[in-house]
Amino acid sequence: MAGNLSSAESIGAVPDTVRIMREELVAISRRAYGQGLVVGISGNNSVRVPGTDAVLIKVTGVCQGDMDSADTVLVDLDGNILEEGRFPSKEIRWHLAIYRSNPGVGGIVHVHPPYAVAWAVANRLPKLVHTAARGLLGRIDLVDLAPSGSQELADLISDAFADRDLRVALMREHGIVAVGPDLRTAYYRAEYLEDTAKVALLAAQVRALGPDGGISLAEERVTDGGG
Repeated sequence: MAGNLSSAESIGAVPDTVRIMREELVAISRRAYGQGLVVGISGNNSVRVPGTDAVLIKVTGVCQGDMDSADTVLVDLDGNILEEGRFPSKEIRWHLAIYRSNPGVGGIVHVHPPYAVAWAVANRLPKLVHTAARGLLGRIDLVDLAPSGSQELADLISDAFADRDLRVALMREHGIVAVGPDLRTAYYRAEYLEDTAKVALLAAQVRALGPDGGISLAEERVTDGGG
């Protein structure tokens, strides 16, 4: 990691950057909750502090919609907690594994959007049905089922994202992972994944309709206009 600050230096040397990254992590997480991409205390997003070996991630047990800056914690790439009294999400293993394997990743979004999760529960991948999804996502991968927070799941996800061209993946019966050079890009990719999952399902339903589109309209009554 030549040119990056060590974990011990990360907080003190770039306080303004860390503050800005905290605010962005909170804003993106609240947006994800507000858009219905995650419920309850599920999901966990993270962002790498530029120029350091430090990562900010949501603390455990907090709803993304309720987050503030105190609900973020700074860790180094080896998983050492750099802020006393705060504890990271149990999914920290695979977040850090992605950052370690791909220095080009600056942000990770893990949410549970319902249409994408429906495909993941069915153990199927939606097609990239519109040009925006094809252009911005490229392709979708599917990560097999493993317990949340486990090393097994961390290994499966890090193996998938060892392919540096992969931007998004479904987690079977779980949620999605989206990565990007920054947190906002990762978030937009998560939105596009949910959108293509939704449109793919709706398009399949439309295709199954009969010639009349499945709609019967009441017959118009013709009158002679007399009174």
